[in-house]
Amino acid sequence: MRLTNYSDYSLRVLIYLATQEQPKLTNIKEISEVYNISKNHLMKIIFNLGKLGYIETIRGRSGGFRLAMDPADINIGAVIRQTEENFYLVECFDDNNACVITPVCSLKHVLNNALEQFFKVLDQYTLADIAENQVMLKDYFALKNKASSEEE
Repeated sequence: MRLTNYSDYSLRVLIYLATQEQPKLTNIKEISEVYNISKNHLMKIIFNLGKLGYIETIRGRSGGFRLAMDPADINIGAVIRQTEENFYLVECFDDNNACVITPVCSLKHVLNNALEQFFKVLDQYTLADIAENQVMLKDYFALKNKASSEEE
């Protein structure tokens, strides 16, 4: 199974925000430079994470965004479920399934079990768990921000 870049980038944004001192606001340019991700792509992700309640956005000249909840309350399995379009591992998971062996095939049940186990593991972790090395992450982000500033 492979997650989309959308989910990957959503998790990266949340990890970045988990390392920031609250109530400090972050902006899209900052995250774009650290991860080398398109600002346009990030705008969609930020908007969606705000709609989902994970981040708080503040408009205006000195605006930005920050986590809207404690990292310990952000479940990784839930984030993935909300940022992925579907989990069709094979054709028979889709409503428009045209596979001719579906009525007699056991593959769907095996893959469905694997998918359930995948989420069972993800559901055991929160943003706090994956950002627990906050000092190392902050140092890395600071280096990336410094390098970006020097390039300008």
